[in-house]
Amino acid sequence: KRVFITQGVIAWFIGLPLTVAASTDRPLGLLAWVGLAVWAVGLTFEAVGDAQLRAFKADPANKGRIMDRGLWAWTRHPNYFGDSLVAWGGWLIAAEHWPGVLTVLSPVLMTWLLVRVSGARLLEQTMSTRPGYADYIARTSGFLPRPPRPPRQRPSVK
Repeated sequence: KRVFITQGVIAWFIGLPLTVAASTDRPLGLLAWVGLAVWAVGLTFEAVGDAQLRAFKADPANKGRIMDRGLWAWTRHPNYFGDSLVAWGGWLIAAEHWPGVLTVLSPVLMTWLLVRVSGARLLEQTMSTRPGYADYIARTSGFLPRPPRPPRQRPSVK
């Protein structure tokens, strides 16, 4: 048997804002409604990004190609970005009331893990050898969505 204590502690810590938010019986205020909107945008971002990738992979013509359409043209990791928004939205809901404000390190940790540790960084390492990935990196944001840059112009050979 394996015991995943570290993963359990991380899961507990990341879920702390929602645990704190659920422990109050106060009505939702403006900040909590903003948090709910951020959470919903994040969940939508994840769902749409995953659906776009699933459809892309289902087409045999895309085998070996880089997904660079839809949300994937705006960020190389729409699902991780969406997951980060879900965490920040949960924190905003918790931050509506004291002591929820104190749980701010939860979404900070989640975002850091997604960007620097187990999410985007690991995936980028495995994807870096694929043809066309360097060009994709040059025109597409690593995490925060932004309009794609135009493709690099290659010098013409005479």
